[in-house]
Amino acid sequence: MSAIPSARNVVSLLEKWSPQHLAMEGDPVGLMLGTLDKPVKNVLVTLDVTEAVVAEAVEQDADLIISHHPLLFMPLREVDTSTPKGRVIQQCLQHDITVYAAHTNLDIAPGGVNDWLADEMGIKETKIVVPTKKDHLYKLVAFVPEEDADQVRRALGDAGAGHIGDYSHCTFNSEGTGTFIPGDETDPHIGNRGESTYVAEKKIETVVPDSIRAHVLDVLSRVHPYEEPAYDLYPLELESEFFGLGRIGTLASSMKLDTFASSLKEVFNVEGLRVVGDLGQNVQTIAVIGGDGSKYWPQALAAGADVLVTGDVKFHTAQDAEAAGLALVDPGHHIESIMKQALAARLGKDTQASGYQLKITASAVDTEPFTFL
Repeated sequence: MSAIPSARNVVSLLEKWSPQHLAMEGDPVGLMLGTLDKPVKNVLVTLDVTEAVVAEAVEQDADLIISHHPLLFMPLREVDTSTPKGRVIQQCLQHDITVYAAHTNLDIAPGGVNDWLADEMGIKETKIVVPTKKDHLYKLVAFVPEEDADQVRRALGDAGAGHIGDYSHCTFNSEGTGTFIPGDETDPHIGNRGESTYVAEKKIETVVPDSIRAHVLDVLSRVHPYEEPAYDLYPLELESEFFGLGRIGTLASSMKLDTFASSLKEVFNVEGLRVVGDLGQNVQTIAVIGGDGSKYWPQALAAGADVLVTGDVKFHTAQDAEAAGLALVDPGHHIESIMKQALAARLGKDTQASGYQLKITASAVDTEPFTFL
């Protein structure tokens, strides 16, 4: 039976693979406006939160807007409802619309914006261009009654614990006896208040990356049969996955720079783009960084890129990259709008798998401010 989720439930599914702590320092991600503690039936996914997007949300009776670009990028000194920003806030509050932003954490997350951009361009065997964070590992040890061990073990694995290389749901299990005395105010799953209790338990050991630690512990607390889930958690010296901005990989075959750049007009549905470099040179190793990523051109060059695809390229940055031998293609910042359909589809799949009754829509509003003449 389907259940109506809260905004927090929906955000938890998103942050399971795109947690806030992946965001670049100082980037305002997370709750922008409203509350996460309310039921939601309609979610609108957008690149930007403009007056037109809020009007679309109102028309669709949306309870929650998930945007890529933060609504409140800079601290507010006032909310002047005679300004566009003030009217956006006023309309959201008036119609009880919560606004949540997943920005650079969604750029960096595996399977996020930069991977979607790379996939659209046909880039294979991708790696990170700019490493930003290493994920540390924890050892989780849960003590579970034997008859509940399979359920808990499966839930921990489904939540992402126990991933080692290409193997999932990895655990080590041993048997023992748990002992406890339930207090006067308890409602024990096994045993009686005030009596020594001995339970045949399984000791389930597994590894948990820091990025999903909170989610895994939340799952454990919900599936563990004890009133007070019994577990230990301690850090390991091992490191898990690297995270970072941008992706670099190769095309199936090399092509002239002008052919590659022209193909991006169709891929990203843009009327024009800017190219830096010899249009007749062959390119095959491609780096892409969504948004304003041109300042990372040295890292792209050092990683072996023939060309960097990114937005908002400045004049002197273009000169420096060209002089160093790196071609640039600037199709605009707005190509990140690819996230609307991709994130709506991912969230739709995740909420359906969780048994939630929810409509998720990609915004149809075009927030591209530029026109090519």
